[in-house]
Amino acid sequence: MLVERLVAARCSDPFSHLGLQANPDGPGLKLTAWLPDATEVRVRDLKSGKVVATLASSDDTGLFETVFTRRKKPFPYQLIVSYPNATTDVIDPYQFQDAAWEGLAELTYQPENLYHTLGAQLRTVEHLGQRVEGVRFAVYAPSATSVSLIGDFNFWDGRRHPMQRSLCGHWVLFVPDLKAGERYKFELKDPMGNRLPHKSDPVGFYCEQYPSFASVVYDHDQYQWQDTDWVASQRNDKREQPISIYELHIGSWKRHSNGDSLSWRELAVELVDYMREMEYTHIELLPVSEHPFSGSWGYQPVGMFSPTSRYGSADDFKFFVDSCHQAGIGVILDWVPAHFPSDAHGLARFDGTPLYEYEDPRRGWHPDWNSYIYDFGRDTVRQFLVASALYWLDKFHVDGLRVDAVASMLYLDYSRNAGEWVPNVDGGNHNYEAISLLKWTNEEVYGKYPHAMTIAEESTAFAGVSRPTFLGGLGFGFKWNMGWMHDTLTYMQKEPIHRRYHHNDMTFSMVYHYDENFILSLSHDEVVHGKHSLLYKMPGDEWQQAANLRAYMGFMYAHPGKKLNFMGTEIAQSNEWNHDAQLPWHLLQYPKHAGQQRLIHDLNHLYRHEPALYQADYEQTGFRWLDHNDADNSIFAWLRADKEGEQAIMVAANFTPVPRTDYRLGVPAAGHYRVVLNTDSEYYWGSNYDVGLVFAAEPTPWQGMAHSIVLDLPPLATLFIKQES
Repeated sequence: MLVERLVAARCSDPFSHLGLQANPDGPGLKLTAWLPDATEVRVRDLKSGKVVATLASSDDTGLFETVFTRRKKPFPYQLIVSYPNATTDVIDPYQFQDAAWEGLAELTYQPENLYHTLGAQLRTVEHLGQRVEGVRFAVYAPSATSVSLIGDFNFWDGRRHPMQRSLCGHWVLFVPDLKAGERYKFELKDPMGNRLPHKSDPVGFYCEQYPSFASVVYDHDQYQWQDTDWVASQRNDKREQPISIYELHIGSWKRHSNGDSLSWRELAVELVDYMREMEYTHIELLPVSEHPFSGSWGYQPVGMFSPTSRYGSADDFKFFVDSCHQAGIGVILDWVPAHFPSDAHGLARFDGTPLYEYEDPRRGWHPDWNSYIYDFGRDTVRQFLVASALYWLDKFHVDGLRVDAVASMLYLDYSRNAGEWVPNVDGGNHNYEAISLLKWTNEEVYGKYPHAMTIAEESTAFAGVSRPTFLGGLGFGFKWNMGWMHDTLTYMQKEPIHRRYHHNDMTFSMVYHYDENFILSLSHDEVVHGKHSLLYKMPGDEWQQAANLRAYMGFMYAHPGKKLNFMGTEIAQSNEWNHDAQLPWHLLQYPKHAGQQRLIHDLNHLYRHEPALYQADYEQTGFRWLDHNDADNSIFAWLRADKEGEQAIMVAANFTPVPRTDYRLGVPAAGHYRVVLNTDSEYYWGSNYDVGLVFAAEPTPWQGMAHSIVLDLPPLATLFIKQES
């Protein structure tokens, strides 16, 4: 019976029974209202404003009915509901069938339709001549036997707002008079009729923290953006632009004295000012998608459409991005489409079945991260993930997405032993479904937001990661160069006396550099879990450690490829990164750490203002080795040029603590050459070894050049040298 299903919150078709229906027992219309705990219910015609009936209660369950024998057409109505201690006016949601179905038919046309349709959408609907404001809720749960909307507005009572199931598995309901800020969740029954833990909205736009994890109705139209000039300026080819990225974890960059993290609004001042001061071009934020456990750093997200509420509202996050743009700073987000956590309020077994994850644990469970793996072959999951990528670019104006754990998506045997994975249809280890999804995501991003960029964190030799899909690639704009990071750090951790035997570690990256659009990355993963800070990876005494780090930073900025450094590198952080505390800013009182900060500032400044250091990063004309064989002296020398080949920077790096006197360096033409940056300068806490500043080129061919200069190379230092105008 209907009453039994309503009382047990098991009604899956309330539109067939509640609201105004044709009277099955005779002429006119029958009105049925479901209002548990009500004592009296009257009906007001919204057009006339008159009370037109009192509903009869057949029992004490909350079902009220009346029949309008003389009415043939539906009319807009309001219920005047009396409870033991209060009376309230309610516009019955079950008269809005058309509003509830709105947009579902167009869901599959474009991925972005998903976040325009599902979730909690603020709507103003025309209903029988009346304009009614409210919220349309829609959630996909095809295997659920019933779904109820719960929230503060109905005392979190799953009986009160049963949702209507569509033929394609969506559950919908339009609730009048609800506004932005309302908290809500979904109460689902699995295929066996068992109640599941209350679920947050998979397409929720905002979410509370523990313990409620409640979704919150949010109005995306309130915020007024002020970044039109920035967006218009971002049309150029990113490969020819300077990109120096400051990667950071919002919660531990800087904190208040009481230990609280800065808010988005505070970061819009302090962090933006710091970025301008340090002359970085971009910020990359560790994932800001809502996540239940702070210790995951955001890499176990449950809210793929919700910026975390830890630091303020979604509008506060928009304000932060807007402030960055007005200051000329791009914003990149880490985005995690590879896996999701098993938290009960999230996507895991959402409707009692593996709705978002692969069912077979050999494909659907990640042993390293104890998390579920998305079913990349299921159309609804694919649309969900592509829509999420577009959402951050659309609603939050971010400039790029760095896609996390791409290798784990590409390979079926990633981090699995024999027998623990299922081969593809050809017997191989490539996940064709994930490959197809990544291609589609990149095509959608670049097709709709050509000014944006996508970046792959991919640690293998998978071919064509940053090549267009029409050339057989995955379609990413850039790829992190994990090989460069591993090889060069291996070299730098050696005692200088042993580096001659590992010389190739510093040069090997140029063998494959032109295969991809690489970003040189020194990320958060390199300074946690017992790996030591970058400073303490370096050998030698205190001075040599700092000098090694400075020389290495110079080497990085001079090497082809865009740049990324994790926060703390710029102040030569001593300890490993701790996500529960702020960076050790107090270290800047010491010359060693202040010198490192000045060096990173000057490297960023030089990099941004010298086209030779960025313009032809991925063209062979932009780089030329001058000396890559001097292993005995651990010296490297090369030339960087702009895309026209008219401007050049010569670079010489000495990775021993021994000065190299009378070093001859090839230069492209006659004239005078000046040292424009020396990592050994006393300004950076270097030894200030006397190199000289200006050198006259001699007509002595050297290193394949027609001219050369002679200079002394300081110990553990990298020099940047440029011809004077």
